[in-house]
Parts: sequence; C-alpha cells; structure tokens
Amino acid sequence: MTEAALYAIADDGVATLTLNRPEARNALNTALCETLLGATRRAVADGAKLLLIRARGPVFCAGADLKERQGMGDDAIRARRLKAFAAYDAIERLPMPVVAVVEGPAVGSGVEIAAAADFIIATPAASFRTPEALWGTVGATQRLPRVLGKRLAKDMMFTGRTLTADDALAAGLVSRIVVPEALEGAVAAIAATIAKAPPAALALAKRCIDEGLERDPRGALATELMAIEESLAAAEWRRAMAGFGDR
Repeated sequence: MTEAALYAIADDGVATLTLNRPEARNALNTALCETLLGATRRAVADGAKLLLIRARGPVFCAGADLKERQGMGDDAIRARRLKAFAAYDAIERLPMPVVAVVEGPAVGSGVEIAAAADFIIATPAASFRTPEALWGTVGATQRLPRVLGKRLAKDMMFTGRTLTADDALAAGLVSRIVVPEALEGAVAAIAATIAKAPPAALALAKRCIDEGLERDPRGALATELMAIEESLAAAEWRRAMAGFGDR
C-alpha cells in the first residue's frame, strides 16, 4: 500500500514531508491525517532543523477526501475531522521552522496545511480556496482569518473566491513567489541558511512571534525577555557570535 505521505531527513537536518496521493489530488483522508501526525513526531525525534512540506503531482491538496466521507456516519466524520485538526495543530506547534512549498492549487484542508507552516513559498501556479461553507460544511474558519484578516477570509468562504499566487502574496499568505525553474535553487538556499543557524535561537524566535501575537504588547515583551534569559543561559549565542570574525 502506498504511503499517504513520505518523510525523509537529510544529513544537514533538513526534513521533507511530501503529500503522496497524487492520484487523488492529495485529498486529505484518514491515512494522510495519521501520516502527517506521525511525520511531525518523527521530525521532533530526529532533531530536524527545518521541515519542508511539499506535494507530489500538480495539486498541492484538493481538500478533504469526499469519497472517503461517503457512507460515513456522523461519529466517523467527526473523528476524521478531529484528526485533521490535530494534524494542522501538530504542524503549527513544531519547534523548528516549517516551510510549505506550494506549486499548485490548495483547497480547504490544503490551505490549512500550508497556513500551518511558518511561511509559504509558491510558484505562479499556486492558488488558494476555502469553499467549505458553499459545500454545506464548516472548516478553515480560524487559522486563515488570523493570517489574512476576517474580511478577506469571509470573502473567500462566502463566495468561493480563489486567491492566485499574486493575490496571496499581496495578502500576506505567501511570503515569496518563485518561478518553477528557480524553485529548487531557492528552496535549497533557504534550507541551507536555516540549517546553519542555531536551532535553539530559531525555536525561541518562533515561539516569541507566535505567542506574542496572542498577547497584549506588555505580555509579548515579557515573552521575548524570557526567551532572552533562556538564550543567555544556554550561551549558544556566544558560539554563534564567535564565528562572525571569520566571515
């Protein structure tokens, strides 16, 4: 049986998680939810410095696997949805940087997976759509408004509006757009930079940004001050600074 997602880690600590259901447009089913969860655990256990999320085939993820849902009772559907939420949350809570590389359409659950990453690199063929409400269901109502703002998120949800790669860049969902012929070089350069950086400092910076946005300015500053104390205690910054004289 083909794995719903593939996980691999290179010698430099860069791990790659690849959605591997191209025949189903990488639609999210129970097996893929469970594989995503397992991959996040492996990335932590392996001490990965970076996790790249990619997809096989021309579609990043077409959303929930509606074929799997046919014939399911309410309890089974609820359980599957909870597994999806657990997978998104596990990606978002990883201590190391997570970068989604989106080279085609991301719909519903695909938008959730990509938005759970720390940032998104897209090719011009990427697009983003969250039509759940138009299909009579509920989803993608929490994470996306925090990234895009509630008005654009509502526009997408209520009308089925598709954001092109350029739209997503302008709205802040995508960090950069790279043409296909330059994509692998760009991803490799980003990975090399992150892999060389002190992992603990990146984890602290990620935590400060994520937690700071959920707090008022005073609480956000307290979060950074605590992170500074952790950094001073670890003394990793002294080793990193020592190398600057050789550059």
